[in-house]
Amino acid sequence: MSASSSVAAGKQKVVQQLWLEARLNRVKVSRAVADLKQFCLQKAQRDPLQDGVSSSTNPFRPQKVCSFL
Repeated sequence: MSASSSVAAGKQKVVQQLWLEARLNRVKVSRAVADLKQFCLQKAQRDPLQDGVSSSTNPFRPQKVCSFL
């Protein structure tokens, strides 16, 4: 009897999860893409992958070695 009650409880959890997912508000893909495009265009001015990083502010630039001859 314990096995059948655990199966029933598992089924009940699955049904509850499906009901929760069915109630979610969905966004159309076209709307999501438009929002993502707008976000990327707004942030493009400060994107170092598009503009590059100036050598004076780049923390990963190779360090200059000072040598005396």
